[in-house]
Amino acid sequence: MFPFSEQVHITVGRAADRFTMTKGSFDYRCDWSFEHALTFRGMREYPGGAESVWTDEEAKTGYLSVVQIARDGELFRLIPEEGSEANRFRVTFRVPEDTHFYGCGETYSEFDLAGQKVRVFTAEHQNERRIAAKKEKLAAGTYDDQTVLPFSEYESYYVQPTFVCSDKTFVHVDTTRYTEFDFTVPGQVTILTEEPPVILCRTAGSFEELSAVQADFFGHRRPIPAWVSEGAIIARQRGTESVQEAIDTAKAAGVPLVGIWSQDWCGCRKTAFGYQVMWNWEYDRELYHDLPEKIQAWKAEGVRFLGYINPFLALEKGLYKEASAKGYCVKNAAGEDYLVTITTFPAAMVDFTNPAAWEWYKNDIKENMIGIGLSGWMADFGEYLPTDCVLHSGQSAEEMHNLWPALWAKLNREAVEESGLTDEIFFFMRAGFTGSIADCCMMWTGDQHVDWSVDDGLPSVIPATLSLGMSGYPMAHSDVGGYTTNECMTRTPELLLRWEEMCAFSPVFRSHEGNQPVRNVHLLDENAGADALCGEADALKKHLARCVRWFTALAPYRKACEAEAVAHGVPVMRPLFYHYDEPQAYTEKTEYLLGRDILVAPVLRPGAVTRQVYLPEDEWVHLWSGEEYRGGVFTVEAPIGKIPVFVRKTAEDALPTAFVSLGLHNI
Repeated sequence: MFPFSEQVHITVGRAADRFTMTKGSFDYRCDWSFEHALTFRGMREYPGGAESVWTDEEAKTGYLSVVQIARDGELFRLIPEEGSEANRFRVTFRVPEDTHFYGCGETYSEFDLAGQKVRVFTAEHQNERRIAAKKEKLAAGTYDDQTVLPFSEYESYYVQPTFVCSDKTFVHVDTTRYTEFDFTVPGQVTILTEEPPVILCRTAGSFEELSAVQADFFGHRRPIPAWVSEGAIIARQRGTESVQEAIDTAKAAGVPLVGIWSQDWCGCRKTAFGYQVMWNWEYDRELYHDLPEKIQAWKAEGVRFLGYINPFLALEKGLYKEASAKGYCVKNAAGEDYLVTITTFPAAMVDFTNPAAWEWYKNDIKENMIGIGLSGWMADFGEYLPTDCVLHSGQSAEEMHNLWPALWAKLNREAVEESGLTDEIFFFMRAGFTGSIADCCMMWTGDQHVDWSVDDGLPSVIPATLSLGMSGYPMAHSDVGGYTTNECMTRTPELLLRWEEMCAFSPVFRSHEGNQPVRNVHLLDENAGADALCGEADALKKHLARCVRWFTALAPYRKACEAEAVAHGVPVMRPLFYHYDEPQAYTEKTEYLLGRDILVAPVLRPGAVTRQVYLPEDEWVHLWSGEEYRGGVFTVEAPIGKIPVFVRKTAEDALPTAFVSLGLHNI
């Protein structure tokens, strides 16, 4: 628990931030005027809490730290004396030296954050500088996909001033401004805030109890519509005929199909980056002729249609012209629409602090998306609010920056609820902050590279999902096959097959074509080299059908896990330490538990046909062979089509029929 005596170390200071944004990535600098350590002067305890007096001897200013003790936790507040010039506050407190730390939103290459300093400021995770450096190494043949960059070089779409300790303690800072958590010194944590800190600290008896505490605090997430669990949502673009072709091909291949996701439903923009969406949120009548009628016809066949939207508007289209004329866009200091360059083109951003703009944008979703029959969409971006922009509300952009994706989630939720379709519509997001959990239908883990890299490729999905779970967001999924593509980085058949296997054991099975579809292998392609890998003809389609049938067979089990996530905040995909108090479980980031009873160890290296698996102490049954294991480290066979999956022997009766007989591989 948070110690409230003189063991706490507090410094205060004054500084000015300097943020420089380049395509959603923020270079951060801080200019300090002063920083002073506070001197502890004494403490008064009383029933339910304590007050400590501190002084800044150099500035001759006093501070009062107040700790309120409730049945299940403590709340720490630092209250400056009137006249204090401080706007930076560091609070350092002791923890056991072997403590592990998790959460802070979404982290990719690392899961256990011990030894790291974490920046809580939402941004584009895939920044241009890192991608350019990677391309250079790939072109030179010097890139190592197992190399992990320094943690300080990463940014994240979803951040939250929240972390969980391995002793089952939950810490949350009540702020929307830039924050840092410093876990670099063993045995201590330092929290840096830009306003007088308000820090909540609670400890639970189990991680399940801790998740329930988080759910009650952050809000309970919404259930996903039942249809999402019954099959695949396959990405397909380039118009009505292309969508129909995908539906026909998938059905002929025996793929349980519940949705087609078309990013370019509103038109396309071809750029140097790739095949991108035209950001004008009404259907493209030329590319998708008769779309409302086709949506109804496809839905009658059991296939729903999903689209795409984000908070930006294309300058050359009608929605932007209307928004600009009405003053609905975020402004620059000169009072002009603030234009943000995303990849290769500028766009304007709708001002969510303007009530009229909020209702206008929400009505666009209700009329132009829900109104024509869309069953869901990717609600992209949210992390790009410039820190030097001017908002309608007069609020500081630095104060609102982190909150922006949570507002974006709320707007989407309101559009769905006001349409009376909460149980039917599925929207998913990549950016988030405190408040997103109660409003966002589902997270996806952002723009993974179409490769095996620990930093950004297939392996990064697992720590990203688990860190979201430990931050209180209990359900997430990834693009099957990844997204970010270029001339040096293209999706191979093997990568796609392994990604499908992993996503069969996740909450949602949804693919992406990538930003340069012509360079990538796709789910419904003919052969593309997969036949030789799998030793069978038409391997891509057969493997897809097989994986989606695994996914649908798991629907009853997964829905029970989802109900637990909604009611109690328990993650659907869980770290091993969630149920097993073993040293290796606290650092494992390449395996996960799907619910309580299924352990999944995806194959994360190209060419691998075996996988070393760590099994916690329990009775496990290998899904494909029926061989029984207890705890330990084992090398298991893992050819394509047999992802290492283990079922708790004592839980077989609680699993679907397909698992009871351990015959899932035969369906």
